[in-house]
Amino acid sequence: MPILVIDGRSVTVPPGTTILEAARSAGIEIPTLCFLEGLGGGTSCMLCVVKVSGVRDLVPACAAKVADGMEVLTSDPQIHQARRTALELLLSDHVGDCMAPCQLACPAHMVIPAMIRAIAQADLAGAIRVVKSTIAMPAVASRLCNAPCQKACRRGRLDEPVAICLLKRLVAELDLHAPSPFAPTPEAPRSARVAVVGAGPAGLACAYYLAWAGISVTVFDDRSEPGGTLRDVGEKFLPRGLLDAEIRTILDTGLQMQMGIRVGKDIPLRTLRSQFNAVVLAIGATAGQQASQLGLSAGADGLSVDSQTYQTDLPGVFAAGDAVRPRRMVSRALAEGRAIAHCVRQYVQGMPIQGIRMPFNSHIGQVDRGVLDQMILLASKDRQVRPVEEQVGFSLAEGRQEAARCLHCDCRKAQSCGLRRLADLYQARQSRFKGSRRAFALVLDHPDLIYEPGKCISCGICVRLTRLYQERYGLTFIGRGFQMGLGVPFGKGLAEGIERCAAHCVRACPTGALAWR
Repeated sequence: MPILVIDGRSVTVPPGTTILEAARSAGIEIPTLCFLEGLGGGTSCMLCVVKVSGVRDLVPACAAKVADGMEVLTSDPQIHQARRTALELLLSDHVGDCMAPCQLACPAHMVIPAMIRAIAQADLAGAIRVVKSTIAMPAVASRLCNAPCQKACRRGRLDEPVAICLLKRLVAELDLHAPSPFAPTPEAPRSARVAVVGAGPAGLACAYYLAWAGISVTVFDDRSEPGGTLRDVGEKFLPRGLLDAEIRTILDTGLQMQMGIRVGKDIPLRTLRSQFNAVVLAIGATAGQQASQLGLSAGADGLSVDSQTYQTDLPGVFAAGDAVRPRRMVSRALAEGRAIAHCVRQYVQGMPIQGIRMPFNSHIGQVDRGVLDQMILLASKDRQVRPVEEQVGFSLAEGRQEAARCLHCDCRKAQSCGLRRLADLYQARQSRFKGSRRAFALVLDHPDLIYEPGKCISCGICVRLTRLYQERYGLTFIGRGFQMGLGVPFGKGLAEGIERCAAHCVRACPTGALAWR
């Protein structure tokens, strides 16, 4: 059997094996978008290129057969750049949003469409998990937020935006009144101990996500009750019972509370720093004199911190919220609390402090009325739902009716898209190659599937699958050059092209071009 060397490792494989298969048998990963086990590769994406000793040009590993004595290199700067360029060429003509405009506008970047889809299906458990994974106090936030997500909602250009805040409020308040409100399952307990100074929205959110990560947290505050300035909001806008109930869900994660203690007066900051692995200061508006008393530097509006890591000039001490600069929205304070929790977690684990890293995002940008008219084909045509009782908010029935209005601008396969994952890995830029892109289009003539031609990268996997499953018409490529696209022979529709292997095609599609309705 042929013996070759891949990345310095000797590999023995049967004759006829491709370089890609040989590498995978040795646990060496080579990226690809047009390869599927059992179908082989299509050599269309050119992401699997490698170097073969004695061959001048890069070689597609999914097609090249091994030879005895072959030496293969799967990664170096030239290969990396070639793969990045291949991705950027694919992305230059990619028409689709990974994340919806509402998610990008949300200070916490909550996956709003996922919450809405869960509500539409009456999956309240799924909806609250989506919400709480990014917003620690959604019932409070939904009442006080000025709803930047709704301002970004594309549905608002057709009639009225989806009432996102009311939907979030519905999910949060139904959960608070449930016999067993949502409680995160903490990760494995860690030995780290963190002190959070300040029990306002930023401090409570930070403590919540640290506890979720299995870190022991003690919260200090100079007030008699947690909540900070939220307790100064009028009852009409934020009922005390609701605030207390939501704070209770945070305390139930196992936090230790030390109320009536002012750090810097009752206990020195240096003492906390010596007793805990890290300290987070979420103490509200902080003047220069107070910063000096704490032994910290002051910036223009509060404590001076690194804008990326939230670290002060004192090692192991972080600061966020109004302590750094005024936050005019509670949702921003909550979002920053979660962000600082990620930084602190990385710090106590000895990792590089990067915070929450935004993944790659393909972005359509502004869309015209023609695109919106296509998007609404899959949504309810009703106008925005108004709650029967404005002060009470949506009933579940009203919420489901409103949720049905969502245009679902996000990608249906955002979490499993191979193109997005590799674009993120190789730091590809969608804007590198300029030029006109395909028009947005939805093909809806299949009862179960949606086809978006603008997301198709012509990998050919679905074409080969329809042949494998002997579909009556199947799929093929129609046209030539840049005009080539996926279609069904003889002018037939998608429903006639894919009758038996729909599930296989959806699962194998490396982008969101083919997805369930």
